[in-house]
Amino acid sequence: MYAIVDIAGKQFKVTQDQFIYAPALDGEEGASVEFDNVLLVDNDGKVNVGTPTVKGAKVTAKILSHLKDDKVIVFKKKRRKGYKKKNGHRQALTKILIETIK
Repeated sequence: MYAIVDIAGKQFKVTQDQFIYAPALDGEEGASVEFDNVLLVDNDGKVNVGTPTVKGAKVTAKILSHLKDDKVIVFKKKRRKGYKKKNGHRQALTKILIETIK
């Protein structure tokens, strides 16, 4: 059984007992969260596609930790103009464990 869920603007294909790194979520470590934006549910070959979401479907998860992604370097340069800019970015992530798909 799997589901496609919209978590903080991104879509994830989730199964039970799976770890996911989602964009930063509000909540403390150890807290339980529910996601109602379930776009598709596959229950042993029976596919239920939502319009736009599946009614009554929920995915519950547990927040394990808040962390940051690897650094991405942004380097801009215009040749022969003496223009160079270097910038870095680390995206805030939340590690969650999918507990149930209903």
